[in-house]
Amino acid sequence: MRILIVTTGSRGDVAPFTGLGRRLVDAGHRVSVVAHPTFAPLIESCGLEYRPLPGDPKELILARARATSPEETRAVMTAFVNGLADGVADAVASGADLLLTAFAPSPLSLTAGEAFGVPVLGTYLTPAFATGEFPLPGPGSAEDLGAKGNLAAGRERLRRAERLFSGAVARMRERLGLPGTTSPEPLGHSRPVVHGYSPLLAPRPADWPAQVEVAGFWWPARPLDWQPPADLVDFLQAGPAPVFIGFGSMAPEEGERLGELVTAAVRRAGVRAVVQAGWAGLAAVGDGVLSVGDLPHDWLFPRTAAVVHHAGAGTTGAALRAGVPAVPVPVMADQPFWAARLHRLGVAPEPVPFAELTAERLAAAITAASAEPVRRRAADLAGLIAGEDGAGAVLAHIDRLTEGPRR
Repeated sequence: MRILIVTTGSRGDVAPFTGLGRRLVDAGHRVSVVAHPTFAPLIESCGLEYRPLPGDPKELILARARATSPEETRAVMTAFVNGLADGVADAVASGADLLLTAFAPSPLSLTAGEAFGVPVLGTYLTPAFATGEFPLPGPGSAEDLGAKGNLAAGRERLRRAERLFSGAVARMRERLGLPGTTSPEPLGHSRPVVHGYSPLLAPRPADWPAQVEVAGFWWPARPLDWQPPADLVDFLQAGPAPVFIGFGSMAPEEGERLGELVTAAVRRAGVRAVVQAGWAGLAAVGDGVLSVGDLPHDWLFPRTAAVVHHAGAGTTGAALRAGVPAVPVPVMADQPFWAARLHRLGVAPEPVPFAELTAERLAAAITAASAEPVRRRAADLAGLIAGEDGAGAVLAHIDRLTEGPRR
């Protein structure tokens, strides 16, 4: 079967689908990942086919930061989403038997699936259905508003997402010869959806639709010929396990400021550190500090004492899998949600919002994460997560979609 995986966003929105894709390939499917050009090397190095999706997510973040008015922000987003629509339509037109779609591009994937007669399975990395049990990820998601408040806020968040895509969907429907619609289907509803995170981190709400599952994480694939850099191996062997510090795709162009802050925090906490550049271009200097580029988290994190990260879904899962404490420093979007979850589970100290980050607060959080109860809880939770098979759940769902009920 020819399967297209459609995703948009930063590396954390793409990497988990490399692992899911490899699992599908091993099951005999032909898999292509539709993503931004910056991720083509990552996808192809994992043995998957790549199809392009217009746009550069890093440039989008910068353009939104530079916008001087709401109108300018809307114009930037409209141009980006219109490009996504064209890319999704072209990718599906080139041939597919099944679409797996991340949450963000799901309105476009559903439209393309309708136009070309291709079934669509939602494969979401974050909760994407309104519920009374917790607030959906997004601004203010760390604050529980009670059952009615959570449900109302979640519905409004989904309505805002629909409005963002409504113009692109209408344009796409016209281009593909589909009839117009005045009542677009709510994002993801009445469709099978599998969420790719652990129910131990965020249990499936009882008030979600029946066709919506929480399956477990999809672990990123490791590039086929990857070997750890010699200087990193030497560094790890030269002393106690270091703390990992990285903010992924967050804070582009803030590398110098963050580097100074991280260097001071590491010195104050008295730890060694591996510092990952990310989109910020973060680099720290000093004894016991090594700066690195992109590395497979599944290899590095188990060799660390703690993981300081921005609490994106992918990095959150990788730290949990490694069984090491986290120091969440959320910036935006779903990150405050996951950061609050980590703290609630006892595998992380209280989150330090990125906007409030100082060397003193970071050092204190690193010290708190090193406490024995936190370390023990992280190791225990990793053992439970190891028993989950999120990708296997997707495979089972694909069997049900393509073969129908088994007798």
